[in-house]
Parts: sequence; structure tokens; C-alpha cells
Amino acid sequence: MTTITAAVVESERADFALEEVDLDEPRPDEVVVKIEAAGICHTDLTVRDGGLPTPLPAVLGHEGAGVVERFGEGVQGLSEGDRVSLSFDYCGGCPNCEAGKPFYCHEFGPRNFGASRPDGTTALSRKGKSLHSHFFGQSAFASRAVVPRNSITKVSGDIPFAVLAPFGCGIQTGAGAVMNVMRPRPGDTLVVFGLGGVGMSAVMAAKVVGCQTIIGVDPNPARLELSQDLGTTHGIDPTSEDVVEKVMKITGQGAHFSLEMSGDIRALQHAVYCLAPAGICGVVGAPPGGTEVSLDVNDILSVGRTVRGIVEGESVPSTFIPQLVSLWEKGLFPVDRLIETFDFDQINEAAARAEKGEVIKPVLTL
Repeated sequence: MTTITAAVVESERADFALEEVDLDEPRPDEVVVKIEAAGICHTDLTVRDGGLPTPLPAVLGHEGAGVVERFGEGVQGLSEGDRVSLSFDYCGGCPNCEAGKPFYCHEFGPRNFGASRPDGTTALSRKGKSLHSHFFGQSAFASRAVVPRNSITKVSGDIPFAVLAPFGCGIQTGAGAVMNVMRPRPGDTLVVFGLGGVGMSAVMAAKVVGCQTIIGVDPNPARLELSQDLGTTHGIDPTSEDVVEKVMKITGQGAHFSLEMSGDIRALQHAVYCLAPAGICGVVGAPPGGTEVSLDVNDILSVGRTVRGIVEGESVPSTFIPQLVSLWEKGLFPVDRLIETFDFDQINEAAARAEKGEVIKPVLTL
């Protein structure tokens, strides 16, 4: 057992509190990773505030990056000192996992939001009492984490940990929604609703694959401006313009693809109604549990529009994250322009600034 420093969320809407807690030794197929950096994601804040059914108190964080320190029995493909990216957990044995779709693992919910191992145990304790861990397989808001092998991707090269960390969720989610799911052809049109870290990643991916028209929708003028540097051809402020009307004017017939990245219900309606006939809307932004949306069935049925959910960009992290890192190394995927770093003890400041829209992707450095 090792004493580590972790950011504990004690109860709903409580601040993150840095505390000394105890970390168990790794079990078979688990790895101890020294966390060097961890991104703060909207999902962490939604859980902190009680919007998703993760039990508290817990250590959150699911965009970790660091160095392998030691591992339990049966771990293959890793050595001490390896630089790694941490991502979601999956069982590896259900029909979807066996079909190469771990992002739709039949156990995705409990393994990632249950904040425990599948058998209900945790790797963390505090004053002799269990503390919920294994959030998305990692609980990366800590100096060290016990992580299942499935959640770990070895990364070569010298990409800074602070840049690498968000690849494990937000970056791969946005880029994967474009490159793995929508797969637009050169010349196609994409509208991205919500220009946070996920949305900006989608914009950069759309530029990489050759979309001709890339429209960003966001009320934040600074984000609209940055998105133009990263790949958008047009920007729309939904507080001052009719989004659907403007998209139709820009495209002539509507967009081939749209991605709703904000979790805003009105934005999702716009994302559906701005589509061309046979267009596809991907739902990525996650509002609090129980949120419902109203859509006119005939506006979907009569023109063959598709509305579909997308989890983690339908990414297989072990192959997709190295691909994205390669694009970053070539200067084609400049995600570092989204990132602002904070010391670990600034976690509450980082979260507050993210919620205010002052920072696109806050990353904690440990």
C-alpha cells in the first residue's frame, strides 16, 4: 500500500479537496501509473455536481497521462518507465468488445461510472475506509493510479504529458466523431455545435480529412475566432443569428453532417434541422441524466435524416491515440492551442474557469 495525494469529491457540488489517501498494490492485469498530467473534462464536473450516478465520495479524473511504475501478474506489452495515455475501461469479452467496439461495451456504464472494480472493490482507501476509485478505469486526479491494462495505451515520442492527457477522452471523442463515425469525404460540409475541447478537436479533424465547409456554432466570440485559425470556414453566434437559416444560406441545401458537442437541447434541435436530406447528426454533448429533447418526427422521416449517439468518438484508444499523436507531431492537429495548464492544487480554480468558458481545456500538472 502506498500513500498518495488525490483530489477527493466528498459530496454533490463540493469542491475538490486534496488529501493523502492509500493506494492498493495492483492486482493481476492492473498497472500502477505515476500521473504526470490530467485533463479536466465536462463529465468530471457533471459527476461532481450530481448530474450522473457515480457514487461519492470519489476520486474522479479520466484524462490521465503518465509513466508506468509497476504492474500485477499477467500484464503484457508494457515495461516500467513507459509513457502512457489513459482512457476508458471495457470488459474485452462481451459481443461488442469482441467485435472491436469496446466503446459500446455491455459493461461500459458500471466500469466507467461505477467508480469501482467490477467486483465492487476499490484501489483507494482513506483512514481504513474504502474510497471510490477506478473512475473510467483510472481516477486520474491523483499522484498515482491503479489502472486496468485495457485502459492503457503506450505512446512513443516526446509529446508533453500536458498535451497528451486530453487525448484519452475529449480529444479522441471530437476527432473520432469525425474520422471514425461521420467519415466525411473531401468537399463535404460539417457543422459543429459547441467549440470546447471536443468541438475544436472535431474542427481540426474535419480540416485534416478535407471538409470544404466547416461551420462552428458557439456564443463565445473568442472561441469562434480561434476556431477559424484551427479550421472553420464560417462561425455563427446562436444568440444573435438564426442558426438553421444561416447554415442553409451558407450551404444552399443544408449540411451533410452535424455534431452537437455542447449538451444544450436547443443546439441539438438546430443540429438536426440544419441537415441536408439524408444528413447525419451525431450527439456527443452530455446533459444531466434524464434530459429529454423534442423533435418533429416528420422533419426526420421525410428527408431521411439520421440522429445517432457517439461515445468516445468510437475510438479504440490503443490504435487511434497514436494516430492522433502522429498528426500532432506533423503539425496537423495543434491541440496544444486549446490547453491551459494548472498546478494540481489549483484544481478548483481550473474547474471554475472552465465552467465560465475562460479556458477551453484545463490540464492539471502533477
